[in-house]
Amino acid sequence: MKGKILILLLSAGLIVSSCGSKKNVVKSNKDKREKVIITNENSNYNHNENDKAVTPNSNTTPVDSSEKTKENTVPVFEDNNERYIYNYAQIAKDEMSLYGIPASITIAQGILESSAGRGELTLKSNNHFGIKCNGWEGEKVYHDDDTYQECFRKYKDPKYSFRDHSLFLKDRRRYSSLFNLKKDDYKGWAYGLKKAGYATDPRYPAKLISIIERYQLQRFDDEVLGNGSREGNPSKETKVDYTSIRYTVKKGDTLYSISQRYNLTVEELKSINKLKSDGLSIGQKLYVKTL
Repeated sequence: MKGKILILLLSAGLIVSSCGSKKNVVKSNKDKREKVIITNENSNYNHNENDKAVTPNSNTTPVDSSEKTKENTVPVFEDNNERYIYNYAQIAKDEMSLYGIPASITIAQGILESSAGRGELTLKSNNHFGIKCNGWEGEKVYHDDDTYQECFRKYKDPKYSFRDHSLFLKDRRRYSSLFNLKKDDYKGWAYGLKKAGYATDPRYPAKLISIIERYQLQRFDDEVLGNGSREGNPSKETKVDYTSIRYTVKKGDTLYSISQRYNLTVEELKSINKLKSDGLSIGQKLYVKTL
């Protein structure tokens, strides 16, 4: 009897042991499955991240890359004057082509009068040359200068300030002698502006000349006139002689109407006068015939 009981106990123990081992196996399988699932999720996530990282480099001309390239090519300026020169030199050269005022003088005046574009008056009016209202019919701003709350001209864009500066000098008789100087004579222009009453500061000419020579602004005059034009060596461009026939632009004139009047093509008229665009200003002088 005792033997039977012992046999039954041993059998029960084997059954319990067998069940326990099965549970361990199931648990182990569950653990493995969970681990596999987690591993797959992480693997997919990392793959997507890598795809995103590779995608910009896989395109030859991606937008982001081009923007970064453009940003990387922006010049590094040593000071605000260099930034000003970079932004406005071309406008000054265009004005020189049209009106004969040395680009070096225009840029130097702009730097001096506007504090390199950062002066209070300039920031609120785009007025780079401190030109006061004096019959101005456009927008105006008031600013403390020689006296309290003086009236100054306001422009929608700085380029209009440069154009007004050209016309301001060209249309006033007191500055007429300046236009008899050589177009690259920036020193003559600097002293001539002071003599004609443009500024009251006795050191105004010296300041302009200092700015021009420090930043080599005379190179822009040479670019307009042609290489080798400095120090009395005329360039090929300055040898081109125009007749005394000049036309003053009137209201309603266009390049086409003027060209037809003088038997020229629009492109010939633009080339003769070194015009970059089709825009004209009333009072603008144009050469209409060449020798």
